[in-house]
Amino acid sequence: MTSSSCFSLDLPSWPEVDFSAFGETEVQPLSRIQKLTAGYLARNWVAIPQVTHHDEADITDMETYRKRLAEETGVRVTSLAFVVKAVVSGLQQFPRFNASLDASGENMVLKKYFHIGIAVDTPAGLLVAVIRDCDKKSVQQLAAEIAAVSTRAREKGLPMSDMVGGCMTISSLGGIGGTAFSPIINAPEVAILGVTKSEWKPRRDGEGIDWRLMLPLSLTYDHRVINGADAARFTVHVASALRQPELLL
Repeated sequence: MTSSSCFSLDLPSWPEVDFSAFGETEVQPLSRIQKLTAGYLARNWVAIPQVTHHDEADITDMETYRKRLAEETGVRVTSLAFVVKAVVSGLQQFPRFNASLDASGENMVLKKYFHIGIAVDTPAGLLVAVIRDCDKKSVQQLAAEIAAVSTRAREKGLPMSDMVGGCMTISSLGGIGGTAFSPIINAPEVAILGVTKSEWKPRRDGEGIDWRLMLPLSLTYDHRVINGADAARFTVHVASALRQPELLL
């Protein structure tokens, strides 16, 4: 079976229910983006054997460094920009994460570029904006580009050319909340990183307790390409990179 001809499942038909028989209702048509997204997500969920690995990154020093950098440069630098740089470092260290299966499902295409997708929540639905050549850009440049493309996505939408060619996607819910989730892979990528709200947690420091700011990481990976041990190593690498922000620059 090839990946180009996604298999069909012999499932019962979707139930047709007259919900108005139970009370007052209102029908709201899905937007075009929501319809497209629903189809892609359903395909990816069914066609890809995906597993989610959870970990935490100590970003205490990163937050201090991020705020100092903003004060020194006058440029607002977001945590997400540092996460992008950490993910790029992971892709460079673990090339199988920067790959895709071809349409036959029999060959793996290793990419030598580093374009990162950023999931953007818009009124019309979820869009993934692709930031290109992230390995060649500073965190200040990345922060500015992420902010600009997110604004465009929410206000005007994005052309298809801004949403293709990604190597790996980051879905951040840190501004909303949560402790962990299982993001669905954005095919033909083989992994996606979910980020939720950071939280201060106690950690043993010698004989005492030190409070550290911990960032939850949720890595979903395609088990056809990536095994569990490599997923754990990749997440540990990303966490280690975020713990040492100066090295990302």
